[in-house]
Amino acid sequence: MPSSRRSRRRPYGEEHVPLDPDRLAGMTRSESGPDGGSYSVRQVRGSEKAYRCPGCDQLIEPGTVHVVAWQNDHILGARAGVEDRRHWHRACWQARGRRRPAR
Repeated sequence: MPSSRRSRRRPYGEEHVPLDPDRLAGMTRSESGPDGGSYSVRQVRGSEKAYRCPGCDQLIEPGTVHVVAWQNDHILGARAGVEDRRHWHRACWQARGRRRPAR
């Protein structure tokens, strides 16, 4: 027998809220690198801190959308891979197979 309580998440009769693709961009995904390694990659909207991109050796200014990547199959284990994560410009991350890291 169904419950008589209505869901508080979306009241009856209210329209469905469409999925926001920008929120999906922040989810972690797995990618294979040109070196054959496995990487976890997450797009971030920006932060309050500046980071140096290892692809071009330029600063990623605070608030700039960029990519955070870490190696899944790090030689010292998964935790070391997360601790060794790097912040990349999106274009630099996509071009990493065509050029060597600046650092």
